[in-house]
Amino acid sequence: MTIDEKYMRRCLHLAAKGIGFTKPNPMVGAVIVHSDRIIGEGYHRKYGEPHAEVNAIMSVKDSYLLSESTLYVSLEPCSHYGKTPPCAALIVSKKIPRVVVACSDPNPMVSGNGIQMMKDAGIDVSLGLLQKEAEALNRSFFVNQLYNRPYITLKWAQSRDGFIDHHRTSLSENPPVQLSNNITMSLVHKLRTEVQGIMVGTNTVMLDNPRLTARKWYGENPVRIAIDRAGLIPADSAIFNDEADTILFTQRLDYPTKKNNLKTIAIDFADNVNRQILEHLYREGIYSVMVEGGSHLLQSFIDAGMWDEAFVEIAPKNLVSGVKSPGIWFANSISRDFSGSVQIHLKNEISRKFL
Repeated sequence: MTIDEKYMRRCLHLAAKGIGFTKPNPMVGAVIVHSDRIIGEGYHRKYGEPHAEVNAIMSVKDSYLLSESTLYVSLEPCSHYGKTPPCAALIVSKKIPRVVVACSDPNPMVSGNGIQMMKDAGIDVSLGLLQKEAEALNRSFFVNQLYNRPYITLKWAQSRDGFIDHHRTSLSENPPVQLSNNITMSLVHKLRTEVQGIMVGTNTVMLDNPRLTARKWYGENPVRIAIDRAGLIPADSAIFNDEADTILFTQRLDYPTKKNNLKTIAIDFADNVNRQILEHLYREGIYSVMVEGGSHLLQSFIDAGMWDEAFVEIAPKNLVSGVKSPGIWFANSISRDFSGSVQIHLKNEISRKFL
């Protein structure tokens, strides 16, 4: 491992501390090194707050050392005014002579501008160190910028013999089968804090009455997204409570439930429903969505190739019969937690531009 790689890996480690808090912005880490010694570091802590480069620069006690230091950063410093001033301009003003960047900004409208601004000021800029690792960390952000669509994650739990539940007709008849344990349930809630929206279909709401919140992990609740073509979901359902905002897709212009935290969007159910939903969500500023159920909704995204990642939990129990789990075939990594469940992580690298 080279010296530059060592410090860039530290940048990536710092950047990951922002998981769940910077969305929809990318996670970024920055390290400032003088004479092979870290004199400052920082990361983007939360959306709307100072960027990693600013936090790193402000952490340096002896600011006169900046003019003799190298700045490592996991994503190209911004060159435009947004929630915060441009980081590239700050770097130039501090006369930092060398900057090492892992990857450029994926936004075609701004990519390379920050790097060019620093080069024009005489800064020695290197690009591409640990690029794949940096892009993987912010894969959701890259998909948003390059393909103008939300990043789609699928999540479900199934029995060892391939069922997600018994056949049921109502919640009062019997509750859903408990396939997740306390550990894996906490991990699901962790995933919820990392996305902006969580989606379920009508049957899931009617049969399970889920709250769709991240109450078992520290972080923000996602926006709850439900599909209710005919307006069948009862007004007292948990997805309508005040714990989080809810977006509901329907064909009814007079949707019966009215709540301050509920937004209804009418779509044409005779057309491509999933495509319409994702286009609307992107316009609503929801750039990452986890689809949690039910089986029909999950399978519709799988069949259309409209997904990026999937997390599948296989519980150590058999149901013999019931609702079949979605069918999906290319696993990339498998792990086992100490409660006996198998966790399968799938990545879809086949189709990126499906809208």
